[in-house]
Amino acid sequence: MEQKDIDRIIEMAWEDRTPFEAIAFQFGVSEAETISLMRKELKRSSFNLWRKRVNSGVSQKHLQKRDSGMNRFKCSLQRSISMNKISKR
Repeated sequence: MEQKDIDRIIEMAWEDRTPFEAIAFQFGVSEAETISLMRKELKRSSFNLWRKRVNSGVSQKHLQKRDSGMNRFKCSLQRSISMNKISKR
């Protein structure tokens, strides 16, 4: 897997509103593989903070926990991201 794909998976996993199913849809990486990738790529303290947040109930990382009104993978206001650089409007 290319570094830019790994970076994008980490970015998507870090966002609370992006479900694991979206990551699996776009990259073919399961939830367990995403967690393993995060564990490998992040510092231990960053990984622990992320896991704590994902498991706290605040995060909506699973489609079953989401409101039925949320049916997009990203916010309509989110800027498009290209090569880890945010484009200006």
